[in-house]
Amino acid sequence: MPRYVAMLRGVSPMNCSMSELKRSLEAAGLADVKTLLSSGNVAFTVARTLPPAVLQKRVEKAMKDGMGRSFPAVVRLSTQLRQLIQSDPFAELELPTEAKRVVTFLRNPGAVSEVLLPIGVPDAYIFKRVGSEVLSVYVPDEKRGPAFMQLLEKTFGQDITTRTWDTVTKCAAA
Repeated sequence: MPRYVAMLRGVSPMNCSMSELKRSLEAAGLADVKTLLSSGNVAFTVARTLPPAVLQKRVEKAMKDGMGRSFPAVVRLSTQLRQLIQSDPFAELELPTEAKRVVTFLRNPGAVSEVLLPIGVPDAYIFKRVGSEVLSVYVPDEKRGPAFMQLLEKTFGQDITTRTWDTVTKCAAA
């Protein structure tokens, strides 16, 4: 049975109960549901392989039915995430120790036109698109605020969600 991960945009411990989210997805027929990190990452199993767009809608409907609200979901096969991790696309970069590696997931990759990369702002840049994922690096700076996330949204639209490399690694293993 295939294992998937849904990454929900805009979830935090303040606006979504992980136990309520889990119950909602189980009630919708998803199996082996496991929430991760209290920030809208959910691994689950289904009986057969389905397109991510179908599961995105199913997850969103399950949230609406079970919790009375929904968050945009981006769904990927766990095997796809593991392949990305194993390919280690950041290995080609020389990064400062404080740099954060991030992956932005395109909800509807076909709707996003190709962009000439790399592009960036001070201490942050988007360096590569690999299929339906965009790879970026930034150095945290409280003074600069959300400029990096604004660059991602300006470049790829708001139908995205972004996770750190460490979070993607944990999701792939769930």
